[in-house]
Amino acid sequence: MRRLAFIVLLCVAAVCVAQDQDFSKVQIKVTKVSGNIYMLEGAGGNIAASVGEDGIVIVDDEYAPLAEKIAAALKAIGVTDKPVRFVINTHYHGDHTGGNLAFATGGSTIIAQDNVRKRLESGGKAGNGASVAMDVKPAAKGALPIITFDHDVTVHLNGDDIRALHFPAGHTDGDAIIFFPKANVVHMGDDYVRYGYPFIDVTAGGSVQGMIAACEKVAAMLPADVKVIPGHGQISNLNEVREYVTMLKETSAAVQAAIKSGKSVDQMKKEKILAAWDKKYSGDFINSDVFIETLYNSLTNQKNAEFVKHN
Repeated sequence: MRRLAFIVLLCVAAVCVAQDQDFSKVQIKVTKVSGNIYMLEGAGGNIAASVGEDGIVIVDDEYAPLAEKIAAALKAIGVTDKPVRFVINTHYHGDHTGGNLAFATGGSTIIAQDNVRKRLESGGKAGNGASVAMDVKPAAKGALPIITFDHDVTVHLNGDDIRALHFPAGHTDGDAIIFFPKANVVHMGDDYVRYGYPFIDVTAGGSVQGMIAACEKVAAMLPADVKVIPGHGQISNLNEVREYVTMLKETSAAVQAAIKSGKSVDQMKKEKILAAWDKKYSGDFINSDVFIETLYNSLTNQKNAEFVKHN
């Protein structure tokens, strides 16, 4: 678990980690996804960018020290010399919102779900309710979203209807999945990741039930050939999203069965009840033991379960 402080850079809002990272060595990789949609990779969550004659819309903005490099990479695409007009946050974690202040200072309007603004403004705790736990400092006032929404919001730019849709109690309680219908692309934030078992921020209202519900609903809404941008990892597709959902359901069922039989978390770990999935999904960040904790805390949190069912 000592390695967690470094690996957490991959997906958790960790200001303290950002302070230790040498961002001068980070290079921004740009990949054309489809149409006028590009994916930018640096350190932190993947960025989606709609680049066109009306300007630029980006989804997430990684860490603050990378804002200048991100802006330069967008300009280097060569499609437009217009600025980033809107930034849409998929959730509140700092590896997805760290650049908010820099972009807002440069004239961008920050958009996010209501709970993202609340959590950025107040700070608090992040974690899986067990071994993954950290303090999140309040964000600067200028980094807060200016436009917030409850269920959904649409940005009409570059000939597209870019829609941000709220999916409650998945990775966090403020998740938004972003649809680019003209280009047939979706950015799923950290409700879908490709580094292995996912981090579910149970402390901030996340749940495995909500993550499953979000992925299934999105899969049902989209054409088979849609390009999927995950919160972390390479560009994906619906078949891989469905495989991920199957893993979430099967591992949840394994933990639920162990709970029903009266086993403790320690017993589940000792018995390696997720061994069938560990080879593919257990990693340095969220390993098998951490995911057992996550599933246990998620499945036994009746408030979250009722919230997902109600919505």
